Amino acid sequence: MRSYSRRQLLRTALAGTAATWMAMRWSRSAVGAESQGASAQAGTGKSRVALVAGQDRAEMTFKALKVFEKEIAQAIGNKRVIVKPNNVFAGNRLACTDPANLEGILEFLKSIGKCSEVIIAESGAVTPTLEGFEGLGYNPVAARYNARLVDLDKEAYELLPCLNEQDMQAHPCRVSKLLMDPNNFVISAAKLKTHDTVVATLSLKNIVMAAPLKINRGSDKRIVHGGGYRAINVNIATLATRLRPDLAVIDGFEGMEGEGPVRGTAVDHRVCVVGLDWLAADRVGLELMGIDPSQVGYLVYCARMGVGQYDLDRIAVVGEDIRGHVRKYRLSSSIERQLQWMNRPA
Repeated sequence: MRSYSRRQLLRTALAGTAATWMAMRWSRSAVGAESQGASAQAGTGKSRVALVAGQDRAEMTFKALKVFEKEIAQAIGNKRVIVKPNNVFAGNRLACTDPANLEGILEFLKSIGKCSEVIIAESGAVTPTLEGFEGLGYNPVAARYNARLVDLDKEAYELLPCLNEQDMQAHPCRVSKLLMDPNNFVISAAKLKTHDTVVATLSLKNIVMAAPLKINRGSDKRIVHGGGYRAINVNIATLATRLRPDLAVIDGFEGMEGEGPVRGTAVDHRVCVVGLDWLAADRVGLELMGIDPSQVGYLVYCARMGVGQYDLDRIAVVGEDIRGHVRKYRLSSSIERQLQWMNRPA
């Protein structure tokens, strides 16, 4: 576990505060525009995202990953693979990554010879992580592929600053080192879900909100929420400079609309989205959900920082025609409050 002196923490906090303030200075007009982030294949063409539809969740996941077989194998190289599921509340299976989705990912990794050292890691928001894994049926899937199940709350962390909207100060947050280690290849096994705080949750938020840990009965996930709609959008985007998936796998076999990420209702969608440019994959996910991309502040911020592609015209969707699979997801009842921060000057 890494320790910090007060001086080191202050220096880190000041740097983080500067980054967040830069993000907050983007006006409502900036958020209201569909940002044109850098392509994952800068200078060589469009970012590519795979879209597969079908009737079998594991098979759909496998087929979508196969589109990028060579690119993924090369990107993994000798790195250890971390698969990060979305287990926000294991008491509701609809809210969580389905074991069949993990099976599709692990079978694909096996097919390219990258299944020798795989970790399935999470810091469950409500249910204790390993208890949630067992209840959701992950254990037999992990055993079949010799994957190790890891509770991030028991692993090492690093302190990173997060903005609080009430006092406008940077506060230290204990963040998983496992998800930031450059020697790890992080796969976000996410879902298509609406959200009661940031409009929608896809591959990036699945990583960022798992990283703040729960230690000694205290959860640092509340620090990232920052006490307000503006702060959580800024914090997610700022943390994305250190925390982001190397590969997005977004399961839309059964999405969630309304009061997501936990209390929403099912959408029978039968799609899967995969991309090495996670921002482009999230953008395609929003399109499939019928969500205005200008409303998802943290993703717009990420695009303006140039970490991926957010312009749909610069994204090549491989496989299904996206127009044939768009569903209009019902948004959270808090959507008007969520968007009010865009109307206030930074």
